[in-house]
Amino acid sequence: MTETGASAPEPPTTPIAEAPEDHTDVVSAPPAEAEDVEAYYARIAAAAGEDGRLPVAVEEMPGWDIFPYELDGLRLKPVRPPADEEPARRGEDPAECWCARSPEGGGGPEVVWSNERWRLGLSPDTGLPVMLVLQPLEHHDLTSLPGELAAEMGQLVVATADAVEHVPSVGRVQLAKWGDGSAHLHLVFLGRPARMLQFRGSPLIDWEENLPRVPLDVLRANARVVAERMVVHVGGRAGTLGR
Repeated sequence: MTETGASAPEPPTTPIAEAPEDHTDVVSAPPAEAEDVEAYYARIAAAAGEDGRLPVAVEEMPGWDIFPYELDGLRLKPVRPPADEEPARRGEDPAECWCARSPEGGGGPEVVWSNERWRLGLSPDTGLPVMLVLQPLEHHDLTSLPGELAAEMGQLVVATADAVEHVPSVGRVQLAKWGDGSAHLHLVFLGRPARMLQFRGSPLIDWEENLPRVPLDVLRANARVVAERMVVHVGGRAGTLGR
């Protein structure tokens, strides 16, 4: 990762124009004119067979050489109609989120790196060389993240990705954001094993769930590589990592 300021261009001196006082959104496609989920589902149902199953698109992911499953007998589950409402996630009430019980992010061995606003945690149950979760200490989801935290998140994503790819057994890092289980923002960094070409791309998470678990002492040793590199490039402090 290039050191800050090593060859970076000078920032522009032209001041950024202030936003107008009226922040009312002006859109060309009002929400009332956009398709609702019932119409979306109707199109899927029309394409499904009598048993409600869509045909497997073998020319898409199943046709990739990195697809982890054999095609014989492969079929999709029947597509269910939309539920009445979205289910509640963990932490929808900030008072019930982990960050209310542990506002400092905790100090246990699962913390790889942290600063006053963020924590990078180690997933101790994984089949990958390293799997990390980046979260803000305050209760925010991606859609409610304040601007200053959003800007810092961008820097931390770059620094974390760089650090993970310096783990000796990692070839590439994959970044994922899932928001269906928890209302607290969490970005997942998955270290794809080096030269394991079947594990490339989006099937990595399918492989991960089936791989033998990596011993915790190995995960901690790999995570120390990440922690030390994070401290060098973005400051903060390394976690205990079992030491």
